[in-house]
Amino acid sequence: MPPVTTALIAANVAMFLLQSLVPGILGPLALWPLGASSVDPRIGFAPWQLLSYAFLHGSLLHIAFNMFALYMFGGAIERVFGGRRYLTYYLVCVVSAAVAQLVVASMSGEIYPTVGASGGVFGLLLAYGMYFPNNRIMLLFPPIPMPARVFVFLYAALELFLGVTGTQEGVAHFAHLGGMVGGYIMLRYWRGRRWVQR
Repeated sequence: MPPVTTALIAANVAMFLLQSLVPGILGPLALWPLGASSVDPRIGFAPWQLLSYAFLHGSLLHIAFNMFALYMFGGAIERVFGGRRYLTYYLVCVVSAAVAQLVVASMSGEIYPTVGASGGVFGLLLAYGMYFPNNRIMLLFPPIPMPARVFVFLYAALELFLGVTGTQEGVAHFAHLGGMVGGYIMLRYWRGRRWVQR
């Protein structure tokens, strides 16, 4: 497994273990809506939360799923991008997911923390679908193989549906989509720069 992907997985696991030892760490590091401090002065948004939230997780199943996806898609994308560009791409997806979540939270008016690496993972999923469109991906439930580009499209459509209808509470669907949008913009920006340089 490439070094940056390994380091990201190790950092997530280390933070998850730290959460179990210091439960209060969620307060300052989770992503809070912009107006949270007006409701409760003990909580509130801080700029570092745009990154720190992505290294926290709500449960063992949550981190296991995200780290499996990071392992599955991240290694392949790191080999394509190289370590530095890969890390930049991942962090851009994390931040764009956070921004999307802040916008949605401000519209709903609800005060709750957001945690998880899913925004970065969804950005990696998008890149995998673009760079390896014909690679086969096997769904877990149901076990149906399909090309990566089809999988990415269907997953994005499902996230949009679930986010709009609100049928799966407790999941930041628009943050997932925000990670994909940020990743797409980053990829288009890099491709545009290569065209200009030529």
